Amino acid sequence: MFDRAYTLTCRDAAGPVGTLIAVRHALPIDASPEPGIPAAAGATRVCGAVGRVEIDALGDAQAIICRDPASGLDYRRYGLTRGDTSYRVEGLSAYDAALRLALASVVLDRTVDGEIKVATTELTDSAAFARLQAGLLDPRGVRGEGYLRNNGNSFAESAAFFEVLAEKARGEKGEQAAIAEALANEGLQQSNLGNFDAAARLFRESERAALEGDGVAQRLLRNYRALDQLNQRSPVGAAAELAKPVDPVNAVFDAGALAAGEISYSLAEAINRESSATRQMGAADPSLTRAEKAEVLDGQAEAIAATAAHVAGRMDEAVKGFKHARQRLSLIRNGAVGSIVWLNAEIDIELAKIAAASGHIAEGKAGFDRAIGALDAAYPASPSVLLAKARKAAFLLAVGEKEPARAMFAAVVDASASIPDSGTTLRDLLTPYFGLLAGEGSDPAASATAAFAAAQVLERPGVAQTQAILARQLAEGNDDAAALFRLSLVRSRDIARAEGEVARLGSLGTATSSETAELAGQQETLAALRREQTEILAKLAAYPRYTALAPKRVTLAEMQAALKPGEAYYKLVVVGQDLYGLYATSGSARLFTVPLTRGNLAREVQKIRNSIVTVENGKAVNRPFDLDRSRALYKALFGPVATDLGAVRHLVFEPDAAMLQLPPAVLVTEDAGITAYKARTVDIDADAFDFTGIAWFGRGRAISIAVSPRAFLDLRALAPSSAPRPYLGLGNNAVPQQRPVTAVADSCDWPLAVWQRPVKPDELLFAAKTLGGTSVVKTGTSFTDNGLLADPSLDKYRVLHFATHGLVSAPRKDCPARPALVTSFGAKDSDGLLTFREIFDLKLDADLVILSACDTAGMATVAASREAGVTTGGNYALDGLVRAFTGAGARAVIASHWPVPDDYNATRRLIGGLIAGKPGQSVGDALASAETALMDDPQTSHPFYWAAFVVVGDAAKPAVAAALPR
Repeated sequence: MFDRAYTLTCRDAAGPVGTLIAVRHALPIDASPEPGIPAAAGATRVCGAVGRVEIDALGDAQAIICRDPASGLDYRRYGLTRGDTSYRVEGLSAYDAALRLALASVVLDRTVDGEIKVATTELTDSAAFARLQAGLLDPRGVRGEGYLRNNGNSFAESAAFFEVLAEKARGEKGEQAAIAEALANEGLQQSNLGNFDAAARLFRESERAALEGDGVAQRLLRNYRALDQLNQRSPVGAAAELAKPVDPVNAVFDAGALAAGEISYSLAEAINRESSATRQMGAADPSLTRAEKAEVLDGQAEAIAATAAHVAGRMDEAVKGFKHARQRLSLIRNGAVGSIVWLNAEIDIELAKIAAASGHIAEGKAGFDRAIGALDAAYPASPSVLLAKARKAAFLLAVGEKEPARAMFAAVVDASASIPDSGTTLRDLLTPYFGLLAGEGSDPAASATAAFAAAQVLERPGVAQTQAILARQLAEGNDDAAALFRLSLVRSRDIARAEGEVARLGSLGTATSSETAELAGQQETLAALRREQTEILAKLAAYPRYTALAPKRVTLAEMQAALKPGEAYYKLVVVGQDLYGLYATSGSARLFTVPLTRGNLAREVQKIRNSIVTVENGKAVNRPFDLDRSRALYKALFGPVATDLGAVRHLVFEPDAAMLQLPPAVLVTEDAGITAYKARTVDIDADAFDFTGIAWFGRGRAISIAVSPRAFLDLRALAPSSAPRPYLGLGNNAVPQQRPVTAVADSCDWPLAVWQRPVKPDELLFAAKTLGGTSVVKTGTSFTDNGLLADPSLDKYRVLHFATHGLVSAPRKDCPARPALVTSFGAKDSDGLLTFREIFDLKLDADLVILSACDTAGMATVAASREAGVTTGGNYALDGLVRAFTGAGARAVIASHWPVPDDYNATRRLIGGLIAGKPGQSVGDALASAETALMDDPQTSHPFYWAAFVVVGDAAKPAVAAALPR
């Protein structure tokens, strides 16, 4: 009963990386495990001779290297005996440092400090990898990893673990309580990500799944609902949730019925659950008792109540609550429980902030340092550590210690590059850092450089989620790019292993001749591996799918070096409620404050959009454009650099928040045209829709929309298409009378009505006729999702033009967004949608992809985006459909903010300008020229007719028509 067995897991591995056993009898290192003991990973592998090694903190140990002939992977096994207990650890050689540290920790029965160095790739998809890992672990392991990720602030990963835990529990009898727990935790992670409607749905499902009278489950759900209210900035709502009654801890056990010999369903399920855990451990269940779990949850509830009091400004009540919660938690196994360590760190930070507000600076610093130390020990290299450090940096700045604050913020930004999930965690916490940088005028270039680096930490959750899905799509592919990508992962592991050996051998004080020779050999191997990895990455760089995903950050100097004369890069930075403009040309850069809040920007953008087009009774309605608001917004966003913009013929604009829903071309740069318009329209007979003479920002200026600095530079580096055919038009889906049996809808699918209003094919036919040659148009039943996925000729076209509906929000507010283009229903397995992950798998060689008539750039409103977990109003279409197309091989994507009307041939004139530009003319100039012609025509001068399209990518790329074969 005293034998022990452990599984070793690592966040970047899809399954266990090793096993460790401790048995109370002799166990030779080269012996196979005995029956009943979990098999060490190499029981049937081919192993070499027994050797000796020195393990830090332990000293001498036996060692064997084994190889799996089937996979070609190497494994290491270490063993030693202390007293009457034999210890043995085995696992993948790439995780050698983890094996040694695990052995030392178990033998010494204490936490042993050490570094585990394992190579990862910049494309590691944390959430999807977590989901795969969770699928390979047992339910107890999944549960533990989920809580661990939550405490480390890796919310997307945590949600993936609990999602899998719920799936596992649904497949097992007697696991109703596990389902309730998993759903509650998944709901909390959705709330942490800003998806409050989905969180509410999951909380309701958890409540329905919970056992009647289960006081522990009730406490868990009570606390999570209170935390959800705090996430929504509602301390009153949090207090109301905490005030709701819960049953006693063991109300699930009916004492009277039990005395009479009756075992209820709820009791049977609880007994079976405990028995299952006990059988799995082979000993008494070491987890907390139900009473201890309830006590932890009640202590957490007190801490949440104190936080709500703090947010509401009731400081004395908050301090009293935090101290009582900590005292209560310390009585549970002396506070030596992982969740209690995390809770105490949060309490330390809250008390530190309160102390600092009362003038007790030293006490505040000490509280932050205690919290950072505890989190660093329990959750090293996690977002929670960065979060605590960022909060301390903000504290230092608030008490006037600017230089230490600046240094700590800069260190947090630097460290975040290697810590997954950190961007969403840090987004609001970097607000003070940007305020500090924007307020310094002594060295504007240095401030802009630091801000440019920090701004790339603030990756929109929509971008992060898209990156995660598409990275997994690449890793699981079967083409050359996927094979190279997987090979790069293998070489990364090999490099890490070689580096570890070089470091170990190089640290030996007095090396033997054989060790010196081994060091030289390992150094040579390491150099060769690095050369090979460099070659692999160079090859991968030729694949758009790889470059579209690489989250590598860009320095301001790199961006400036890529900008040509007459070009500028403007990045709108939204952090918390504050807005900043970061403007750079090849020779200068500056950061400035935008005098709007995020909420104000959203309201102004919505009012401007409403004056362009609204939908009433299913029809598009436009009104006289709001010139005054447009002019005011231009001044707020671009006023500080308005003089410089006069010389800019190509602006690269990286939007955020509500500006993702408005084409910048509609902003007004001068007052004179507005004054003339108002004077002209005093006459009651004047045409209020005649906006000729207005100084539009888009007049004579090419504008590129960038999804990120890295994406813009990668697209700029791509060579033009070499496809032989000019054009492929796609749209006008076939109208189904009912959903095919093979495309059965679930609760989060789109209604059939989406397919019953297809877009007319007129613009497709016009474009094909204009370009001529071997142009092709596919409509009706020839335009299906599975037909496109099976079409090997898509890379033969230089222009792909989709005139169909784009689904970029969510069908219901508690459903996730699933970016897709509507197609006809095809044969078996067709769902009538070309999803963004399917688009990513297409093989294209296109200069241009046009997405028209489908509102792909504007439909995802702030509210719809927030429901998809995109808390800053980030547009899933921009981050999903566009990135997928560039990954598939498109140099630029033309997206529409609203369907362009057919009146006055507006659509034809815009499309004609795009595809029939002058020789050598850029895509941006071609669009700007077509727009200018409509601006100068009184019938089409309203932005409704000319401003819908934006170029996402590099608008300086040559227009496709200039290079088409004649």
